[in-house]
Amino acid sequence: MRAIRFFTAAALVLVATTASAQGGQGGMGQGGQGGMGQGGAQRMNEMLFKDITLTDAQKAQIDTIQTKGREEQRAMMQGGAGMQDPAMREKMMEMRKKQNDAIRAVLTAEQQAIFDKNLAAMPQGGGRRPPPQR
Repeated sequence: MRAIRFFTAAALVLVATTASAQGGQGGMGQGGQGGMGQGGAQRMNEMLFKDITLTDAQKAQIDTIQTKGREEQRAMMQGGAGMQDPAMREKMMEMRKKQNDAIRAVLTAEQQAIFDKNLAAMPQGGGRRPPPQR
């Protein structure tokens, strides 16, 4: 169960970073107007880094890690096999875990504890949005 939760959260992170690239802005919480994907990426980063104050150096390193992840994802998707392919899903999960591990390595021990808590609290369900609040 814990592994599923971790991989689901990691998938959300990757989706968020990919959406950020498509929105035309990289960046840790950079504001501005853009498509729904950009806003989703910003919200995902906000959730991941909630209660964590990142230095400019950490932000730059994390942006680099996320950019590399987007590029790797694009390269994997060029082959035409979609996420329906079990082998592709497994590769994506591996890639997401490596990306989260790399991000985690940039953080201090205190930040890592908060990051782990935030990652565990990420919405489950493969990135599906909760119904709107009324």
